[in-house]
Amino acid sequence: MEQELIALNLISNSGVARTKAFEALSKARKGEFNEAKSLLKEAEESSLLAHKAQTELLQAEANGEKLDYSIIMVHAQDHLMTSMLAKELIEEMVKMYEEFKK
Repeated sequence: MEQELIALNLISNSGVARTKAFEALSKARKGEFNEAKSLLKEAEESSLLAHKAQTELLQAEANGEKLDYSIIMVHAQDHLMTSMLAKELIEEMVKMYEEFKK
């Protein structure tokens, strides 16, 4: 897969993961925990797709392939990192909302 396509894959799937995670937070705030957990599962699926794309790059470089890094690739990595962090934090926040609601 071309690097540009991998970068776009990272950006797209990371963006979906982040969006789903924040939708889950909104649902949890309203006490809609089943919906929140479902959205977090969707976020995880998108996050895994993004992570798979990143792994392709890591494997290529580990196998000696010279990769050209561009600003779009840096941007893609930023998207992945921030979406993963947001998802992890929001998972904890959903749990907190659920505990507070009890």
